[in-house]
Amino acid sequence: MYRILGTIVGAVIAGGVLVASPFAATADEDGIHKIKHVVIIMQENRSFDHYFGTYPGAEGLPTKDGKFTVCIPDPAKGSCAEPFHDTNDRNFGGSHGAAAATNDIDGGKMDGFVKQAEAEKNKACKDPDDPACAFKNANLDVMGFHDRTELGNYWSYADNFVLQDHMFEPNASWSLPEHLFQVSEWSAKCSRAGDPQSCVNELDHPDLPRDFGKAGQSSKDPDYAWTDLTFLLHKAGVSWGYYVFPGAEPDCEDDAAACKPVKQHAKTPGIWNPLPFFDTVKQDGELKNIQDLKNFYAAAKAGTLPAVSWIAPSQQVSEHPPALVSVGQAYVTSLVNAVMQGPNWDSTAIFIAWDDWGGFYDHLTPPSVDQNGYGIRVPGLVISPYAKKGFIDHQVLSFDAYVKFIEDDFLSGQRLDPKTDGRPDPRPTVRENVQVLGDLRGDFDFAQEPRQPLVLKTDFVFGKPLATAAAVQPGPGGTCPAGTHLGPAKKRCQPD
Repeated sequence: MYRILGTIVGAVIAGGVLVASPFAATADEDGIHKIKHVVIIMQENRSFDHYFGTYPGAEGLPTKDGKFTVCIPDPAKGSCAEPFHDTNDRNFGGSHGAAAATNDIDGGKMDGFVKQAEAEKNKACKDPDDPACAFKNANLDVMGFHDRTELGNYWSYADNFVLQDHMFEPNASWSLPEHLFQVSEWSAKCSRAGDPQSCVNELDHPDLPRDFGKAGQSSKDPDYAWTDLTFLLHKAGVSWGYYVFPGAEPDCEDDAAACKPVKQHAKTPGIWNPLPFFDTVKQDGELKNIQDLKNFYAAAKAGTLPAVSWIAPSQQVSEHPPALVSVGQAYVTSLVNAVMQGPNWDSTAIFIAWDDWGGFYDHLTPPSVDQNGYGIRVPGLVISPYAKKGFIDHQVLSFDAYVKFIEDDFLSGQRLDPKTDGRPDPRPTVRENVQVLGDLRGDFDFAQEPRQPLVLKTDFVFGKPLATAAAVQPGPGGTCPAGTHLGPAKKRCQPD
């Protein structure tokens, strides 16, 4: 039996659906402090309908009499494209920058996904080794969806904990702006180093890391001068860690669906690791908190997790096309298992999401909260010993809700608000206070006894080659996922 958030404090319309907002009055407001550790696992580039569109009880792909009722224009075929069950482990998706979001949403009709992907495929393919060329030769799969067959562990988490079916990317754009929102509630461009007041809103083109500019170079490192959450955490003496999986980052400038990966590790700031470019992190002496992922596994085992943990993947395990769904799911399971099998499980909340929609279809029109978003809907999961079981949260949410939860739990409700946070900047909106935003406390029952761990099977072992990757068939043009290469016989991809 799937329960729906019951007490509606306010109500909003999102995609024609009445949803609860912002916080169920029946929730235990003091119980939040039973959570001593928040872990945010951010994966890549999947929409809600793509992963949970057929999950029972969720606001998924529309149907009538057992048949899908959506079919969006397919200009190449002169017809329309319906959702289909995609059993492929490797997907390609489509463009996912601000322009792509606008085209996909198409004024609320949510019908631009196929047209946008076809336009991407028609772009010139100059380098046969570039993953963009593999995308050009691949079958369009933006209307594809997965189910329990491919996503057994993710669906098991939904069965046993909380699935959020109105979770929207906070910004209608790609990975770098989203990761800036994730840690600071804003994406901006600053004209004077060290001056928060010189920053202006920039949804799609904040300054890029040096290794990610045109032709692989930017003229200088960016300076993110505005205020981020670590500033408040440090001031309050709240511990935090940002854990980076060594490997590669794949996301692309110029709104491309695929591109050559760029190397990353904890000491290489990048699009998935932007905190080293924040003035506050450097000034507070907190660069050491940006660490190799192996330290997260060690802390989970020892019971020394910080109060707040962010986890950034590498391309191989990110689920960012063309990375394998199976490998990413195994990796996420290994992170959850590490927490569940460690001493901190009884006081931890794990939030899992995917940073943007990756070009994959979703039918629900995002609410508009300001000039930056929300973006297209993505999957969201909550795992905790205090999480409700089999609960589908229909509140309107974005990743801003993670920041709000952290602030309510550890900072007495302090917000990243230029009027009160002690470090003013000209951000357009205090995102945690947006009226439409729900409250994650509604996903918990703090009166219940802490629930037992649900340790699921995985063949992922951190630091060792992935057996699943070794068995992968090459993609179009003989391409392999990041972290693998074409074997001598040119018939299978094998780990690097």
